[in-house]
Amino acid sequence: MSRRPFGRTGLDVPVLGFGAMQLGDPRLPDATAARTLHRALDLGLTLIDTARSYGVSEERIGRHLANRRDEFVLSTKVGYGVKGLPDWTYDCVMAGVDAARDRLRTDVIDIVHLHSCNLGVLEAGEVAGALVRCTELGKLRVAAYSGDDETLRYAIGSGMFGSVQASTSLCDQQSLDAFAVARDKGLGTLAKRALAGRPWASPAVPSDSVHAEYHRRFAALRSAGLDCEAGQWDELALRFAAYAPGVDCVIVGGTDPGHLERNAAAVSAGPLDQGLEARFRET
Repeated sequence: MSRRPFGRTGLDVPVLGFGAMQLGDPRLPDATAARTLHRALDLGLTLIDTARSYGVSEERIGRHLANRRDEFVLSTKVGYGVKGLPDWTYDCVMAGVDAARDRLRTDVIDIVHLHSCNLGVLEAGEVAGALVRCTELGKLRVAAYSGDDETLRYAIGSGMFGSVQASTSLCDQQSLDAFAVARDKGLGTLAKRALAGRPWASPAVPSDSVHAEYHRRFAALRSAGLDCEAGQWDELALRFAAYAPGVDCVIVGGTDPGHLERNAAAVSAGPLDQGLEARFRET
C-alpha cells in the first residue's frame, strides 16, 4: 500500500486506512475483531480510525494491537460521554483523551479529533484548547476535527488543528474544495464514508436522511449515463475518494478480511481515468 505525507504533521499515512466502527459491536466475536485488525495491518492499512462512541472498538484495538503499536497511525475522537462531566467542555476533552489512551493501551495517540461538534463549540475555543494542551503534554501528536459543512471550513481556517476528517464520496463531494484549502495550509486530511452506504447495492431508499440523500444523488449519477456492473461500484467509489485532490487517506471499515483484501486491491489499482473522474465531478 502506497503512503503519503499527512500534511505537515510529520506523519505519513497509507492511501487506504481502516475504520474500526463496526468492530465496536459487542455482538461481534472478539476473535473476528482480532483477525480483522491484524489482516488490516498486514495489508498495509496502517492508519486505524476509531472513536469513543464506537462501542468496544477502542478496547479491542488496545487489546489486540498493543504489541504492534509501532506499525500504525492511531486516530480516535473525543468530546463527549465522560461520566460526571458535561459534554464539549475542556475537562471532558482532557479526561476523554486520558480514557482513550488507557483503552487503546498507548502513551501517545497520533491523531485525536473533536467528533463533529457544532460551530459554536469550535468558536468558543475551549475544547480545541484542550486538545492543544494534550499535545503540549505529549498525550497526542495531532489535534484534529471531524465533521462537515461550515464547521469543517471554520476548523480548517482557525489555525487550531493539524488535520481534519470529512465525508467524501461519489455521492458527497462538497468537502473537496475544503480539503484543497486544508492541503494548502498544511493540514492532513482523512476521507470518511467513501462508499456512501453503498446505494448501488439496494434499490430501496434508506430510512435515515443522510443515506437517503446519498441514494438520491447516486440515482442522479446513473440518470446522467454513468453506470457499470453492480460489483464494480465499490472499486470506482474507493478509487474516486482515495485519489480525489486534497485527500491524504481514505478510511473504510468492515469485519470481513476478504473485503479488506478487495478494498486494498481496488485502491492499489490507482486513480480513475481522468475523463471518468471528471465526469463524476461534473455530475
